[in-house]
Amino acid sequence: MASNKPSRYIWLVDTIRRHRRITRAEIDRLWEMSSLSNGQPMSRRTFYNTKTAAEEAFDIIISCDPITYEYYISDGDEHRESINNWLLNSAATNDLITTARDIASRVFLEEVPSAREHLPLVLDSLRRNTALRFDYHPYTRSLPTKGVVIEPYFTKIFNQRWYVVGRNTKDDKIKTYALDRMSNSAQLTDTYEMPAEFSPAEYLKDAFGIVVDMGEVKRIRLRVESTQAKYFRALPLHPSQQEMITDRYSIFEYKMRVTYDLIEELLKYGPQVTVIEPKSLRAAIVDSLTRSLANYNKLPLKEKS
Repeated sequence: MASNKPSRYIWLVDTIRRHRRITRAEIDRLWEMSSLSNGQPMSRRTFYNTKTAAEEAFDIIISCDPITYEYYISDGDEHRESINNWLLNSAATNDLITTARDIASRVFLEEVPSAREHLPLVLDSLRRNTALRFDYHPYTRSLPTKGVVIEPYFTKIFNQRWYVVGRNTKDDKIKTYALDRMSNSAQLTDTYEMPAEFSPAEYLKDAFGIVVDMGEVKRIRLRVESTQAKYFRALPLHPSQQEMITDRYSIFEYKMRVTYDLIEELLKYGPQVTVIEPKSLRAAIVDSLTRSLANYNKLPLKEKS
């Protein structure tokens, strides 16, 4: 059983999280039914060792209600909780995939470019507060910028791409860099202190995606057809999302900046989503659709004989 320790931690946290509140007897019953147990019960000592290790691994607190004797995961900081959920989901998925090698030809995953190559270095720089140097080659330029040096403030994943945000030491500006456009990255010995007044959560709170510096916050209202509205409820576009439901559609309201990321996101829904306001966002959507239609009209479809 020792070789299955990480899987056991994941199993226990995932089981408690899914049931919200669960007794030790129910945990034992589910454990014996799991593939990890080999049909053997979890001893009291093993349970408490697993609980302690899981708390340390995921930075959580597993509490027990003294009245109902139910175990539950205590509420924590909202952002930290979202990180823990992401880590747990990733770990649980990785654990499942590891045990599914016999059906590997029937399991398809999405690639996250350069996460393995650059992410460990970026995270270590965040941990140690050390500067990063790298060459950067954005898609908008023919030649890379050599020797970019930043003081990394935080990382973010968006649309299967990892980004690092930090102060460019040459320009003295906060900038965003995609890890998959980096090369020759290195951790420097120079240390820094992130400004006490800077909050990553505050920096991102009014943005959709990774672009944050485009104008002021606007009230955004979208008309969303009823079928698509179900997806918006399950996976909100932004934490500020509010909904007004009618028989045939919903009106979703947000407080966000109008950014390129948001425009591209809305365009992908086609006629299922219509921008009501602001006028600037509506105009940007109409302009993009008009140019797309004009592009198609240049090359009319020809029927094959």
